[in-house]
Parts: sequence; C-alpha cells; structure tokens
Amino acid sequence: MLTLYGVYRSRASRPLWLLHETGTTFTHVPVIQAYRLADPKAADAPLHTASPEFTAVNPQAQIPAMKDGDLVLTESLAITLYIARRHGGTLGPASDAETALMEQWALFAATSVEGPALEMFYPLASGAPLTPEQQATVNVSAEKLRRPFARLYGHLAAHPFLMGDRFTAADIVVAECVRYAQGHAALMAEFPALKAWIETCQSRPGFKAMWAGRMAEPA
Repeated sequence: MLTLYGVYRSRASRPLWLLHETGTTFTHVPVIQAYRLADPKAADAPLHTASPEFTAVNPQAQIPAMKDGDLVLTESLAITLYIARRHGGTLGPASDAETALMEQWALFAATSVEGPALEMFYPLASGAPLTPEQQATVNVSAEKLRRPFARLYGHLAAHPFLMGDRFTAADIVVAECVRYAQGHAALMAEFPALKAWIETCQSRPGFKAMWAGRMAEPA
C-alpha cells in the first residue's frame, strides 16, 4: 500500500489533495517539521523530520516522502505526478503528450511561481499591517509574479483548466503554488481568469478535505 509521510501544513498538501480527489487507499504518517517542535502545541509530535525513523526514509529530512512498494520518492511534485499516473484516472495523463504537459506545468509552478509567491505569503499571512521593509518585499514579489501570472491568465481565459476541459493533477500542483499569493488581493484582481480558476479548484471536495486536515493541525 502507498504510504505518504508528512503533515498537511507542508508541501504534502499537494499529494494529499490528489489522494482525496481519487479516493485512493493509503497510509498517512503525519511527520512534522523538526523546527516546529519549539511550538508547545507541536512539542509532543511523535515523529518529526529529524527522527531516525524518518531520515531512514528521506535522509534529507524533508517532507513529504512516499513509499510504494520498493519505490521511494521525496519531492512533492514527483510524488503527486506519480500518484496521478498510477491512481489518478481522469486526473492523470491520458497520453505521452499529456504527461509532458503536466510535467511542464509542475516545473513552471516550481520555478516561476512558488519562490516569489512564498516571499509574499509570509509577510501577508499574519494579516497585520506591513512594515515598510515587508511592503517592499511584497512589491518586488508581485512584480516577479506578473509574468508567470500573465501566462496562466492567457491560458485560463481560453480554457477552464490547465489541461483543457478537465480538472487534473496539473491544476493541483499549480494551484497549490498560486495559493501562496492569494493574500495579495490586488494582484489576484489583475488576473480575473486566474482568480476564478483557483477559486473553482478550491471549491472541490478534494481540496476541502485536504484543507480540513490542514486546519486540524497546529498552525
């Protein structure tokens, strides 16, 4: 049986969302990040990324990780795309061309969206007024995102989903990177088709199940 290591409040959200979408039977081992043990609400975590039991799975001591038989994967995008190919049904690729396109969108999200989106996520997450330094960081990150967001906007203005007319794992991996920038309402408003697409993705039962798991964990 497939085993997924990691908590919802991590990049494990990507494969966990897909697993909820597909209804795939799996074992979930909630490994928490070792740096979070300083939080009293997380201090009693039985398994964390520095635990010997986990570093035996991923010596890099990062989550998520996945085991499926003899196969071990330790990158969230690779894990998600593997699950899509093996268990995804219509959420997975239907041809070699679709496999390549899903890989392209996943790499695009990782290289063009995730970095600057995370840079703005942390200052915006608390909801407190930004310091001048934080505002400068958010402004720079927004400018970095305008080009990849314009690409997504152009595609999504013509297609309901990244693979055309059906929701797939490609939408999951890209949406989970774009999510980090959702707190910047003005930026999202510049790209209405992108905003409508991510809201559609997040209205799905699979996302809601993943999010409920996330909200049940210590922040």
